[in-house]
Amino acid sequence: MPLTEQAVSPRDLVASGLCIGCGSCASTDERAGMRWNGYRQLEPHGPDNWLATPSQDLAQRCPFSPAAANEDQISAELFPSPAERDGRLGAVEACFVGHAAEPGFRENGSSGGLVSWVAAELLRSGRVDAVAHVLPVEPEDGGFFRFRLSRTVSELFEGGKSRYHPVELSEVFRTVRAEPGRYAIVGIPCFIKAVHLARRAEPALAERITHTLGLFCGHMKSARFVESFAWQLGVALPEVRAVDYRIKVSGRPANWYRAHLTLRDKSTRSQDWWHLADGDWGAGFFQSEACNWCDDVAAETADIAFGDAWVEPYSSDGRGTNVAVVRSPQLLALIDGGIADGRLSLERVSADFVAETQAAGFRHRREGLAYRLTWLGTRLKRVRPRKRVTPGGRGLPLRRKLVYRTRAGIARWSHRLAWAAHRTRRPGIYLRPARAALGVYGALAWGHGRLGGLLDRLLRRPAKP
Repeated sequence: MPLTEQAVSPRDLVASGLCIGCGSCASTDERAGMRWNGYRQLEPHGPDNWLATPSQDLAQRCPFSPAAANEDQISAELFPSPAERDGRLGAVEACFVGHAAEPGFRENGSSGGLVSWVAAELLRSGRVDAVAHVLPVEPEDGGFFRFRLSRTVSELFEGGKSRYHPVELSEVFRTVRAEPGRYAIVGIPCFIKAVHLARRAEPALAERITHTLGLFCGHMKSARFVESFAWQLGVALPEVRAVDYRIKVSGRPANWYRAHLTLRDKSTRSQDWWHLADGDWGAGFFQSEACNWCDDVAAETADIAFGDAWVEPYSSDGRGTNVAVVRSPQLLALIDGGIADGRLSLERVSADFVAETQAAGFRHRREGLAYRLTWLGTRLKRVRPRKRVTPGGRGLPLRRKLVYRTRAGIARWSHRLAWAAHRTRRPGIYLRPARAALGVYGALAWGHGRLGGLLDRLLRRPAKP
């Protein structure tokens, strides 16, 4: 059957490594839900006749389905006449760098506080009645975060900071269907895409979900990442009651991440990421397989999207600094108003500037994705990804290919070894190989250590991460 009419089942998408666990599919059937798999990732569950039955609706609703509208198609419908269309950022009305100057927002965010400020302003101005965002919850079966609808600014403040943890949207979709109102949703690129695909399929969602706030994304981690923190900080996972992935420390650069755990007895444990066996984000530990097939860094279908300003002098400012890509004229007016009355400290920048702050992410989602797509010829997949990037690796230096192969390998076996370590209660089954793999990755990507020097001589030219 033609690709645009292709029907797929939830089981097909999970088996193909294309399920990101967003919950959109599960929200459409009262018999379905989302649950943790053995690798501590969320995936759909329900009656077998639902899981295994191919559906055209699902094929056009799932953000990684090859039959679903892609980001360019969705963006063209949402933003038909932008000031600029950029091949990396999508539609652009304006780009900014800076932070929220209004007290409370920058201090309570992992970056410059702009995400919370815009969400709060939408509530305060009456543009929306509620904002769906991620906040910490009392741990349930290993889940430390979940989506919630906040209707006040004080509720919003409970959900600041970065959450590198699986969450899902099924209950948000069910609530929006059941309760008329105007809603904003904050999410990573594939979740925002899922929102728009659901809006395409359901007029009620299209009417009620009026604003989308996107977050730049590197990849999704499994919930096992928190257990790895616990292993390395010498505590049992059941004792952990809260996790902060990016605690701010005064006087330290913003990109010096520090993991922070709060325990049942109210004591805390923390460690800098660079001391952890899996602390290099780019190495891909616990990455979802679906992230290998993503080509959207900057949440191209969101009305406004936010990232960290990972260039100097901003990355050295421990208080945190955002970049923002505004696509909605309405939200551009909101931003300009905040600048005019002194509640935002922002300056306009170019699309090139924003792209440079995410240079590693764009290499991985463009050059790296093109190379990964060439691997599909040797891998059996029930459903094959269809991306905007053309498959190809000719001309790619050997070192770059080794970096991408190493990342994919680390992502795949980190799940398996951590599962074995959890089952046997022997963290070393995971941690010892993780440290070794991180050493190899550092040598390839950065030229670290004796192995890095040897590779430099063998491969002659260094690679950018």
